[in-house]
Parts: sequence; C-alpha cells; structure tokens
Amino acid sequence: MAEAADFQGTSPSPARRWLRRTGALLAGAPLLAGLLQLPSSSAQAAPQGSLSAASGPGSVDVAVDSLTPGVPGEGDTVTVTGTVTNKGKRTVTDAQVDLRLGQPVATRSAIDTISRRTTYQPGLDGDPVGGKYVKEFAELAPGISQRFSIAVPVDKLDLDQAGVYQLSVSLSGETSAQPWPQVLGIQRTFLPWQPDEAETKTRTTVLWPLISTSHMTAETGSDESQTPVFHDDDLAKELAPGGRLQQMVALGKELDVTWVIDPDLLATVDAMTESYGIQGDGDTTTPGTHQGVAKQWLSDLQQAVQDKEVVALPFGDPDLASLAHNGTSVTGSLNHYKEATDVAGDTVESILHVEPATDFAWPVDGAVDPSIVKVATSAGADKVIARSDSLAEDNSLPYTPSAARPIGGGTSAVVADARLSTLFQGNLTRASTSTLAVQRFLAQSLTLNLQTGKQRNIVVAPQRMPTASQAQTMAQAVRALQDGSWSQAQDLTAAASAKPDASATTRVPAASKYPSALRKRELPRGAFAQIATTQDKLDRFKVILTNQSRVVTPFGRAMNRMMSTSWRGRAGAAADFRNGVEAYVDSLAGQVTLIDKSETKLSGRSATIPVTVKNNLVQGVDHLVLRLRSTAPRRLEIGGESYEEQEVAVSGGHSQTVKFTASAQANGKATVIAQLYTEDGRAYGDPVKFDVKVTEFTATVMLVIGGGFLLLVLAGFRMYTQRKRAAARAAAEDGAEETNPSEDDTENPEGPAERLTDEDLAEEEPGDGARAGASEQPSDPTPDTAAESAAPSGTGERVDR
Repeated sequence: MAEAADFQGTSPSPARRWLRRTGALLAGAPLLAGLLQLPSSSAQAAPQGSLSAASGPGSVDVAVDSLTPGVPGEGDTVTVTGTVTNKGKRTVTDAQVDLRLGQPVATRSAIDTISRRTTYQPGLDGDPVGGKYVKEFAELAPGISQRFSIAVPVDKLDLDQAGVYQLSVSLSGETSAQPWPQVLGIQRTFLPWQPDEAETKTRTTVLWPLISTSHMTAETGSDESQTPVFHDDDLAKELAPGGRLQQMVALGKELDVTWVIDPDLLATVDAMTESYGIQGDGDTTTPGTHQGVAKQWLSDLQQAVQDKEVVALPFGDPDLASLAHNGTSVTGSLNHYKEATDVAGDTVESILHVEPATDFAWPVDGAVDPSIVKVATSAGADKVIARSDSLAEDNSLPYTPSAARPIGGGTSAVVADARLSTLFQGNLTRASTSTLAVQRFLAQSLTLNLQTGKQRNIVVAPQRMPTASQAQTMAQAVRALQDGSWSQAQDLTAAASAKPDASATTRVPAASKYPSALRKRELPRGAFAQIATTQDKLDRFKVILTNQSRVVTPFGRAMNRMMSTSWRGRAGAAADFRNGVEAYVDSLAGQVTLIDKSETKLSGRSATIPVTVKNNLVQGVDHLVLRLRSTAPRRLEIGGESYEEQEVAVSGGHSQTVKFTASAQANGKATVIAQLYTEDGRAYGDPVKFDVKVTEFTATVMLVIGGGFLLLVLAGFRMYTQRKRAAARAAAEDGAEETNPSEDDTENPEGPAERLTDEDLAEEEPGDGARAGASEQPSDPTPDTAAESAAPSGTGERVDR
C-alpha cells in the first residue's frame, strides 16, 4: 500500500475510496471476487495499491504553462500552473493533479532521455508530493479542460544536494472502463537547484542575432536622390511594436548578450527612415510610409547596444556553405564575399556608432568542413562559429569542453553547445512548450556546470532568425540563467580567446560528414553563375558613367544579398531576386542607345550621315566610341575608309548627334552599321543597321550629258562628210582648169578657190551652229555641277534623316 500511503493527508483520497469499494465488493459478492482474481495486469496491480499506466496513450493531456521561479532559492515557493484536458471518450472521475519529484539527474543525456518520455513509468517518475499540494476535480468530461495551480514551499520538496531534479505533473483518476486510480496523463519538466553560489561558475556567451531576409532591391528612383526601392514592405511588420525584430531589441536590451548583426538589416532600416518606394505591378512603385517605425527601431537599437559587444557579419550574411560547395568554381564569387566583409564594419559603425568585431564567420547551423573553413577565412576572418554536433567529441571526455579550439592555420573554431543552442526552435507560441524549453535550458546548463570543477567557456548560438515567441522564450531562459548562481556572462571575443581545453577535439570533419539536409537547401551553382553574369553586365555598363558610384554601390550590395543565407528553403524567391537584379542592369544599360534610322538617300559624290546617341540616364556618359561602318565600301566609303570612329559624351537626359563623312563611289544601295563601343573595344548595346541609297548622278544630268555627247558625234560626222564632198569637187575643178585654165585661177596663187553654192552654205550653217554649240558644251561635267543641279540650295549635300 505504498502508493496509498502517499495519499494520506488528502481529502478525499482516491486510493482509499478505491480500497473501500473493492473491499465491499469482495465481501458482498464472491462471484465478483473470483472474477477479480483473473490474470489481468490492471486487476493485479490494483490490490497492491500501485497506480497503473494510462488507459490509453495521451488520454489526458497535461500542460505546464508556468513554473516560477525557474531557479528557486532557499525560502522560495515553487508555483506550477497549467491545464489538464480530457482527450479520451470517457469521463474521468475522482481526478487529482499531483506534483512528483524525482531523483537528481546525473548527466546531460539523461535530461534528453527524460524529455522524450511521454507515458507514466512507475519507479522512474518519482513520488507525489502529496499533502495539501494537490488539485482535485470531481470529474473531467471528454474534451473539457481545467486549469490548475499548485504552490509548494521549497522546504517541502526535500531538495538535498545541488543538481537538477525531475519535476512531473500528473493527473490520476478513474474511468467507467477502468474503475481504479491510475495515472492518465503526465508532463515532465526540470527543477534546477543551486542554493548557494557555485564554487566554479561556467562562463556563458549568448549570441543575440539581428538578421532578416533581404528586402531592398538594386533599383533606385530616377531622380538625383536615388530613392531606394523595396520589393515588399514586410520589414515594417517586424520593426513595429510586437514584431519579431522589435521584440529582439526590447528583450536583448535587458540581457548581457553579444549582438550578432547583419549590416544589410541596418542599411535597409536606415534607408527606410527617409523616402523609399515599394515595387508594385509592372514598373509602378508606391511610396513607403513607415519612416517613423524605422527611426524608432534604430533609436532603440542604438541604446540597446551601448556598452555591449557587437559582431558584424559580412554584408547580407552570405551563405558560406553554399559558397564553399557550389560557388568557388565560379569566377568572382569569392570577390563578392570579400567585398561583403570589407563594408560590414563601416556600415555598422556609421549607423550604430559602435565599433564592431568583424573577424567572426558563422556558417549555417555551425556546420563546418574544410572547404567551409577555407572560404570563411578567405576574407580575413580568423574565428569560425561552429557547433558541437558538427565539431563533435569522440565521447572520451566525461564533460563538455570549452568553446575555443585551434583548428590550424591560425584559425580558431568557437564551438557552440548544440543542446543549449537548439532548444528554442519550433513552435513556442504555447506557454507550455515555452516553459518546458526554459526549464530544460536551465537544467542542461546546471548539469554542465556540475560535470567538473574546471571553469569552462560555453557559447550558445541559437537560430539566425528567431520568431517573436522564440525570442521571448530565449530571453526568459537567459534572464533566469544570469540570475542563477552557477553561470556568469561573457563576451564572444573573450570566449574565443580563452585557453583551449587540451583534451577537446580540434579535427574539422570531412566534407562527407556535412549534413545532407543542409546540403539540399544550399544555393546551387547556377545561382553563382547568374551573379557572375550580372556582374559582367555591370562592369560593361559602369565604364561609360561619369559617376560610377551611383550604380556600383547599390548593385554591389545587391550582389551580396544574392548570396544571403536567408534564401535557404526559398529557392523561388531567390531566383526572382536574382532575375530582378539582372533585369535592372539590362534596363539601365538600355537607357544609353542609338536611335534607329530609316533608309537614307545620298545624292552627290560626298555628304554627311548623322547618327544620334540618346542618354535617358540621370547622369552623363562618356568613354564611348561610335563606329559607323559600310558593308559595301566599293560603293560607299565612310571617312575615306570602310568605317569611321568618333568619341561620344552625352549629358544625362540628352541626345547627341554625331556626323560622319560619306563618299559615293557608285550608284546603288549600301548597308551601314552603327555600333557603340567602350574604350576597351567591347561592343555596347545593340547595333543599328540602315541602308544608304547612293545616287551620284541624277537622271536629268545624265540626259543632258548624253544629249550633248550625241550632238558632238553628229556634228563631227557632218563636218567629215562635208569636207569629203568639198575635196571631191575641188579635185574635179582642178582637172578642168588644167584642161582649160581661167583667168581667175591665175589670180589665186594659193590654189583653186573653193566655190560653194547657196545650197552648200545653207547646209553648212547647221554644222557651224553645231560646232559652236559643241564648243560651249563641257565634255565632262564636274561633280559639283552635277550636285548643284541635284540640290537647288547649292550646298552639295542631301540627306534624308
């Protein structure tokens, strides 16, 4: 009747009522007595007075909503509150809530084992405190919940030596199917007991992370002020009262912790304090309206970090594991990581006005391998925050070693304790789950301290982005720890520089040991390849700018955000962000372009061809070369060759027209290509192609020249025939005169005179007129004359633009 004795002093006692009913049944009903002797485990346990296990797994749910104080001292009263809920199908009668105190827990692994148990186990779950420290319910109907609160002075708990005690809350009662007292539900937690100051205290470092997802794009407004543009306004919810980041600042302000901050978060919030825009549908943006929230949060943070250690992560919190496993083979990836590290310190100091430590690297979940360590230290960091489930011991040590470990090459690993660091994950919105996490954290810490008389340095590195409820639970646990008597707070830098434990492992696990679950969530190689492509486009674009910093700075930070750890598990959002940055580079580069041209007509031997460069950017561009090339130089030459180049400089928001000299060599159509180049000879933008129709000689001029040439030929032929006839007549007359010379012939010493009739003279006049006309008509019209005939203005140039 040991269990029955535990209920002495209670009124009424379920055990005694059960014994009375059983005795009456046995006395008045022999048949029932015989049935009770059947080999039933439940029936056999009842006469011995021990409480049976629950009639069904989880038939009654017991939730411990609070345990105060979490670390009691002498003279304190421990108060436990919570809820019991009947999840079964039968009403529970004679229900009673008890506190059960077990023996001190010897090891940290025992705490884990106890936390995993879900059902009542006699002999392991301790004895009820009993007395008046119970809560009774006449009945607990199915689906009904009842609140309870039990307060017990510490001196009633028989706490002897310092240590961690299992403290359970159980509900016992009866059902119509099993009418005897039994434990129908139980919840276990832990009660740390360290009444006096510990002789040796654990130096505990708690990291308090301020990290968020990426919210700012590379885009800025088209005005001179470069108004930043966000892809959403969700950050305002985190900064507002009750939001996740607001809670982190408000809670951390009261704790002795090391702040671990992503400079990107500070830069983003700082941008929100001024004018900013939110991307809408298409190319639209709407003004952001949460400047007040951003200013208040920054002001609160500036006060919270005063006189506290601040560690600045590389800008954007780059994913070191993804970079090490998938990015190092892509040119430029490590350069981006170096840039993110270089700007971190200045960003934090300019906004928070404190000088941060920048020599720490923090891989995801503290998981490391040689390639991760190599990348982590490539930008100057010489301390890597790892975790004990990655850099694990070989179980030869009977205690948890200090955090600092030399791992070679002048690099130290700061190994966070995995048990303490992972206790605040999951859904902690319920008070019961939060309370259990706090008590388990305190139990692990005290058990660790009692392992050995050595003073050790322990680091707690929780998840990067705790929810508001997780942050509240963390703060409650850290506050209780710092109020306790076995731990003292310490900065991360001090923990990293402490003397390492000579027996602790310093061997970095091989790449094959890296957790596959983490590897599946890494950024793929394609992400780093796209970053490299975007950077190449930026490099081509920036060289033409008169003020490169207007694009280099925002795009550089956008590249850092592309590599952020926050993209893990958000592959679609990560791809959208990368695509958006690349598209914006393309759109900016496309603001400097050549204006398309239609077919151009070139009349005359030479003229000029204008080509216009348009700059829609806010700032000016220079260091550009415009080349105009003829694809048919035998028909049309540009600048006396096949092409001509001219330097181009265009002010912001303006256009510049460049003129090229063209020389016609023959009639016909020639294709001309205009292309912009940077000074290093790389093509910039798309070429512009257009046709030039060459008409060196117009149709009218050709008719005039042809007509004149024909007249010359006819006139010459006419003169030739006339002279031939005249010579024939002269020969005939000479023959006649020799036979019968006349007086006239003797009077002409020069020879016989040519005698032409009136008809001959009449026929000669057209010939003379033709000769006169031929002598006045130029035989080879000059190009200028032809051009003037084609262009009445007399400029010698005609271009259809």
